[in-house]
Amino acid sequence: MKSKIINIAVIAHVDAGKSTLVDAFLSQSGIFRESAEVVECVMDSNDLERERGITIYSKNCSVLYKDIKINIVDTPGHADFSSEVERIIKTVDTVILLVDSSEGPMPQTRFVLNKSLEMGLKPILLINKIDKKDQRAEEVVNMVFDLFVDLDATDEQLDFPILYGIAKEGIIKKDLDDDSSDLAPLFETILDHVHEYPDLNEDPLQLQVSSLAYDDYLGRLGIGRIYKGTIQEGQTVEIAKIDGTFARGKIAQVFVYKGMSRVAVKNAECGDIVVISGIPDITIGETIGEVDKLDPMEMINIEAPTLSMNFLVNSSPLAGRVGKFVTTRHIRARLEKELEVNVGLKVEPLEQTDGYKVSGRGELHLSILMENMRREGYELSVSKPEVIMHKENGKLMEPVEKVIISVPQEHSGSVISKLNVRKGVMETMSGEGEYVDIEYLVPTRGLLGYSSEFVNDTRGEGTLVRRFERFEEHKGSIPQRTNGVVISQYDGEAMAYSLNNISERAQLFIEPGAKVYEGMVIGLNSRNDDMTVNPTKNKKMTNVRSSGTDDAIKLPPARIMTLEEALVFINDDELVEITPDSIRIRKKFLTELERKRNR
Repeated sequence: MKSKIINIAVIAHVDAGKSTLVDAFLSQSGIFRESAEVVECVMDSNDLERERGITIYSKNCSVLYKDIKINIVDTPGHADFSSEVERIIKTVDTVILLVDSSEGPMPQTRFVLNKSLEMGLKPILLINKIDKKDQRAEEVVNMVFDLFVDLDATDEQLDFPILYGIAKEGIIKKDLDDDSSDLAPLFETILDHVHEYPDLNEDPLQLQVSSLAYDDYLGRLGIGRIYKGTIQEGQTVEIAKIDGTFARGKIAQVFVYKGMSRVAVKNAECGDIVVISGIPDITIGETIGEVDKLDPMEMINIEAPTLSMNFLVNSSPLAGRVGKFVTTRHIRARLEKELEVNVGLKVEPLEQTDGYKVSGRGELHLSILMENMRREGYELSVSKPEVIMHKENGKLMEPVEKVIISVPQEHSGSVISKLNVRKGVMETMSGEGEYVDIEYLVPTRGLLGYSSEFVNDTRGEGTLVRRFERFEEHKGSIPQRTNGVVISQYDGEAMAYSLNNISERAQLFIEPGAKVYEGMVIGLNSRNDDMTVNPTKNKKMTNVRSSGTDDAIKLPPARIMTLEEALVFINDDELVEITPDSIRIRKKFLTELERKRNR
């Protein structure tokens, strides 16, 4: 008899409580032993995900409720990973739309919900964080209903079930006044709202790969849903390739999800999400079926990269002191490993230098790859991010993004003026009360590095969501950094005495005692030209000391940049040097003579 299977995805804006809800699913279904230590956001298994509080990689798990297996997919909420969300939605029977009880539906919610409605899914609305003092759950339900109408939802989709909850306490209610203490109302709603997958086990196999994983022992793994038929360990299959050709392969192993674990099975049934090994070149969108009975599914569109930068061998005088992996060969091997699972990435060798041109879907997408490499012990230098352009009918075209902003009234002026300078065009502006909602079309070039500026300009109270809209004609030059930088002229250790003198004319990026080298950028000049200095010079000792001359030097605090800030700060003639323990900025040409020759 066929197992009963339902697949669900949890979708929401960043920080609405997706991963916390999945934690509650797992803990209340008995996945964790009573003695086990339960980690918050257990699905956010990557260190970066924990630190940033965001989901970067979609992940699968499963729970058993009554006799029904429920596969749960925790999806990313950030715009740079939107293509991941689209692929995941294809594999599920319904989505739980999680909305914050005070914030209401956020701009990113709109994008993910729209994809779900287009695919004909009937969402379940869950208003989360109803324990907040400023919760306005009933008003938020009306806002979500308006959003459904705005997205052309069908009458059937508009008749969505509504639940209220406190995910971090594992409590879900059908009404705000209910006396519930667990997730039972949510489980029951899923069972009432969604039919388990039909029995198509007798049909020929049809499985589409929706995401990839990599195992050091098993190689590349394909993850996808079985739409028809069953799949067996050791089965010979036919594959509809992404280029339109057909190939044959053999399934080595089949895994399904049981709780958080991947469990090997002899065979799996239709409706289930499986992981398969044995096909080394499998990729997203390809359909697997029985030999001579293959019915290819519509290919999944993978978004093209919008941003590129050069990954170069670290050639600074401090290279190799901390990192374990420093050569071109090391960098190439790591990027090839990333390509096994990261389909939004493109890697091309550079012709004249030791390095690679790496293209991705945005600043966050690429900076997370670099941050992971840094933590794994890699050293490299990277160039300024460049937007990928293309030509159409002889005209240069560049990517333009839709930017949706919600910002306090008093900060709206500075946001508008900065986006206008960045060649943005305002489409709509509305708002009553404290907050104003603004929609802009802005070239991707103009948005590089704007996120951190936006946070500062709005005192952290604004929200900004962006997504690729279309290609438009090149918008002309956009103002870059106008200030010059302060460059070290010598190798050695930075001295407080020298830095004190330099700080009168510049903002420092280093503290006393930092290792410096010729060509390293150590600060931002107050003028628009570069200034070369000696930060290693110390005060000369004399026999006679006048009173007051040896008072402790008090330097203004240095501006220590994060990786993202450094990438955005640099100009075309500069690089970011990334090592396991530091982020430095340097000139491409380290000596003054080389820089003069190349001007």
